[in-house]
Amino acid sequence: MAAWGQRLAGVRGVLLDVSGVLFDGAEGSGVPIAGSVEAVARLKRSRLKVRFCTNESQKSLGDLVRLLQQLGFDISEGEVTAPAPATCLILKERGLRPYLLIHDGIRSEFDQIDTSNPNCVVIADAGESFSYQNMNKAFQVLMELENPVLISLGKGRYYKETSGLMLDVGAYVKALEYACGIEAEVVGKPSPEYFKSALQEMGLEAHQAVMIGDDIVGDVGGAQQCGMRALQVRTGKFRPSDEHHPEVKADGYVDNLAEAVDLLLQHADK
Repeated sequence: MAAWGQRLAGVRGVLLDVSGVLFDGAEGSGVPIAGSVEAVARLKRSRLKVRFCTNESQKSLGDLVRLLQQLGFDISEGEVTAPAPATCLILKERGLRPYLLIHDGIRSEFDQIDTSNPNCVVIADAGESFSYQNMNKAFQVLMELENPVLISLGKGRYYKETSGLMLDVGAYVKALEYACGIEAEVVGKPSPEYFKSALQEMGLEAHQAVMIGDDIVGDVGGAQQCGMRALQVRTGKFRPSDEHHPEVKADGYVDNLAEAVDLLLQHADK
């Protein structure tokens, strides 16, 4: 693998995953990962542009940002790319009325969306709402449509909370895809459109940015497919086997965000 100077040369902006990189979530709260609060502060004092990219779909954007602020992070809503607001724009643009299989924590994001007589399904990390009854209702809605549309806020396999690994929305998306013989439209990582939107907000080209995440497929693989470089942290959902993934290899592996920031500030934008 090339030296860090070569791997990070020319980087002008950093995209940061949130859960597993900045903090580990817990029921209603969370715990900052060691060194991450100061690492974000150091990045924001540097010449590098910073954007936060999350697939969080159990908390509204406002609630997520307030939690991060309470944990000590310097962050505002305008610096975050999140899937729920983007999904609402898609629904309005296409005249779609969703059956919402989502967590109560983000239901307020869809207050201005017409959900009568659904002509699509929107699925997110619904937590306890992933009951058989609710999954079957989503299945029934899709099967009754001539051109079924399934929109997913991400497609992660699992994520990490302080209590351990948690099953993510991707498993439930796969179930509906299989049962209905369709393919979901993903709004969030690893969708190329998601990363392009974040880059556009930063005013950067893909080759000028690096993604830092804990998910080898969603964060690292998704970013690399868009032409970005990507580092994986050994925090959050990271597992040692990620470093030997058969399809995705990060541009570098670091123990945590603090180490990644050290390297970026030494070698990026040179």
